[in-house]
Amino acid sequence: MSQTIVLVDDDRNILISVSMALEAEGFEVRTFSDSEEALRGLAGRPADLAVLDIKMPRLTGMELLQKLRQSPVTQAMPVIFLTSKDEEIDEIMGLSMGADDYITKPFSHRLLLERIRAILRREQLRLNPPAEDAASTMKRGDLVLDSARHQCAWRGKTVDLTVTEFLLVKALAQRVGHVKSRDQLMDAAYGESIYVDDRTIDSHIKRLRKKFRVVDSEFSMIETLYGVGYRYKEG
Repeated sequence: MSQTIVLVDDDRNILISVSMALEAEGFEVRTFSDSEEALRGLAGRPADLAVLDIKMPRLTGMELLQKLRQSPVTQAMPVIFLTSKDEEIDEIMGLSMGADDYITKPFSHRLLLERIRAILRREQLRLNPPAEDAASTMKRGDLVLDSARHQCAWRGKTVDLTVTEFLLVKALAQRVGHVKSRDQLMDAAYGESIYVDDRTIDSHIKRLRKKFRVVDSEFSMIETLYGVGYRYKEG
């Protein structure tokens, strides 16, 4: 049975092109150009994942997500935001919002497809947890990363990360004390054949630090080496 993706965007070209790309990969796709219609449609027929444009008329993507999270029918549905401005993202990805990831416009269909697949895999693991597998768990002092479940913990407290953020932390923590350039972090988070600019990586790191500091205000393990990149501190 194919998984259902809902696309909500007031740009018809995006709705058509993205739905064609997803349908070619075997997904069932439902599209909405109006957030209020999407809200009614999802209430009557939930989806496996929703992709929401943040800049929608009448009801913004952020307002739509808030309403979806209030309904038991769509409360746990994974959501990816589409945004055209990187500076909006701190607001969009507010810790209480509950979005699973975001992609900045313009974006490649392949990147969106990879993010959708990664989040759906994580959701399946959440619903059907595998047996404990020590090989999938990485421990670096107070940091614990469970790759099988895409879960992160710091000093025993859960840190809610998007798929992209999880991949960045994992890349940094794999070699403690070693510097990772922005290009290396781009490859880890997006794949070698997908380009994103330096500011996107910097924005991710900024949000990562904020999320860790929610559970530990003294968190300082991710260091910036100006002009070089980032590293996960030793000890």
